Amino acid sequence: MAEKSKVTLSVIKADVGGFVGHTNIHPDVIDAAKERLHNSKEKGAIIDYHVLRCGDDLELIMTHDRGPDNSDIHGLAWSVFVACTEVAREMKLYGAGQDILKDAFSGNIRGMGPGVAEMEFVERKSEPILVFMADKTSSGAWNLPLYKIFADPFNTAGLVIDTSMTGGFSFRVVDVKGGREITLKCPLEIYTLLALIGTTSRYMVSSVTRNSDGEICAVVSTQKLSLIAGRYVGKDDPVAVFRTQAGLPAVGEVLEAFTFPHLVDGWMRGSHTGPLMPVPFYEANPTRFDGPPRVIAAGFQLCNGRLIGPHDMFDDPGFDSARRRAGEISDYMRGHGPFEPHRLPEEEMEYTTMPQVLESLKGRFKKCE
Repeated sequence: MAEKSKVTLSVIKADVGGFVGHTNIHPDVIDAAKERLHNSKEKGAIIDYHVLRCGDDLELIMTHDRGPDNSDIHGLAWSVFVACTEVAREMKLYGAGQDILKDAFSGNIRGMGPGVAEMEFVERKSEPILVFMADKTSSGAWNLPLYKIFADPFNTAGLVIDTSMTGGFSFRVVDVKGGREITLKCPLEIYTLLALIGTTSRYMVSSVTRNSDGEICAVVSTQKLSLIAGRYVGKDDPVAVFRTQAGLPAVGEVLEAFTFPHLVDGWMRGSHTGPLMPVPFYEANPTRFDGPPRVIAAGFQLCNGRLIGPHDMFDDPGFDSARRRAGEISDYMRGHGPFEPHRLPEEEMEYTTMPQVLESLKGRFKKCE
């Protein structure tokens, strides 16, 4: 019997220019991306595509048969972002080309600014996919939801009542500052996992697989813009991709993890802590203090590589209480003004404009008597 062919799902994002400020993307920029991806689909370079945006971030969702880290696919995404940057510059949009940190494409878009989440798999009889896109936050924002979805039975009932899931899941964790990674098998190593991923600024879950057969379940972008650029150029605004149902967490179990608007790094100038607010597509316009941080969820049915959708998964009154709670948390955190814990701790301010302020005071500090 012939082996079934695999499909690759690539989600690649970048901030190429905000409208107005950091709140949205101009429709002309989105149209430019759609036109180029449409041409690539017509030529057979990709199977299908969809273009979305979350806040001021442009999100390219593509399917193809070339596997992860393919230079042609990454080159295509890079060319789209460069073209969209030119459109943004023509309109003097804010921060045009903000995430384009290199002058020329060198074979792989990783390490060049844009965020990347890719997975390769054989399509099941039915393949429901959820793509999460966030704005005004860092890649560590996914750690808590990923833990709840794949390791917490109080969130995911399937961990207890679905025999194909009771064997648990393995988490690959990246140390973004140390350039290392480790895989932890849960539930056996849950406490060790929590010891790491609770430090969301350094240890980030990059992928999750099922223990019973190694099947890929979720992938996220873990690129940190500040570490690439060596300075503050914006938050990472990460993406995450989940396969769901039939031996994996159900759609509702994945979404349930976002009913708690947990605190994340980011918000104004990437220097503050705030709640991650789940919103429908049309409400992904962070304007209050450039926030609070937002997350949207696009649902697709994958059919022979074709993306059927998207369905706006957070466009549901069931998330109204989470949005109200996020608003209340925002009021509370904003009440701290420039004080911690609203403002990030000193070590996390290293890649903001704060060091410039401290440098201007360097000669005025005197030794304590």
